[in-house]
Amino acid sequence: MSGANPFLDPARQAELYGHASRLAGRSNALMRAKTSGHPVPDTIVRLVRAHHERADKLGLVLDVGCGRGTSSLALAQQLRPQRVLGLDAAPALIEQALHRAQRLPDVPVSFLMGNFHQLPLPAQSFDVAVAAFCLYHSLQPQTVVAEMKRVLAPGGLAVLVTKGLDSYREMDQLVAAAGLDPRAEQHESLYISAHSDNLAHLAAVSLDVLAVEHEEHHFTFDGHDHVAEYLATNPKYDLAPGLYGNPGALAATLHEFLPDRPLTTKSLVTFVVAQSGGGRS
Repeated sequence: MSGANPFLDPARQAELYGHASRLAGRSNALMRAKTSGHPVPDTIVRLVRAHHERADKLGLVLDVGCGRGTSSLALAQQLRPQRVLGLDAAPALIEQALHRAQRLPDVPVSFLMGNFHQLPLPAQSFDVAVAAFCLYHSLQPQTVVAEMKRVLAPGGLAVLVTKGLDSYREMDQLVAAAGLDPRAEQHESLYISAHSDNLAHLAAVSLDVLAVEHEEHHFTFDGHDHVAEYLATNPKYDLAPGLYGNPGALAATLHEFLPDRPLTTKSLVTFVVAQSGGGRS
């Protein structure tokens, strides 16, 4: 594997997001382990309602880095704007998002493939722009925020979401202890580009920061088999050939080297709410 941070290495993006099933598998394993912490889309909706003066009469809402469309669908269902547009650079994820949206024909949502550094959208056209768990995929996240400001109407609201640098540290410790990757605890955080400690500063370069919230989410994986489902497509670790993408082989290795027991870990989730200048007062 390359020594470069996989979330910042363009050559790794096709591997990480070329198949929607990989992201779905990792996300599903994580969500089954979750024991505390509000659903992130619900928190985004609450923040929009608290800080946008026309939250009950929204026009267009943009979901940058929408992935499989989970947040886009939740925003459309709960906020009921004229339309939610989800944008992502990965064709496989857009395809999956479209497929999921087809099951909800009355939900005002559509999807577009595009680069979040150069949003293929007109200026001042959105009331709300969301970027959840995607800014850390950019070497220049401030450029993405500037693009979000460009497409926001005066007084429009941006909600940015990321994780803390030390998120899932206990997972690093397990991977090192099992010998899967002895340097697991030394790898650079996947969230180094946009994390809990710098997200408000990134927003403040282009927008007026209104609020910052932190929430600790806790997870308990049932045992090695459950952990392996998550690790199999986690790009952070330098795993031996045949282990990446192979949860069965990963679980067998964990069982061989460590007693099987639940693993509890945590992640700090940070929300920044910011506004484009020229609000409608």
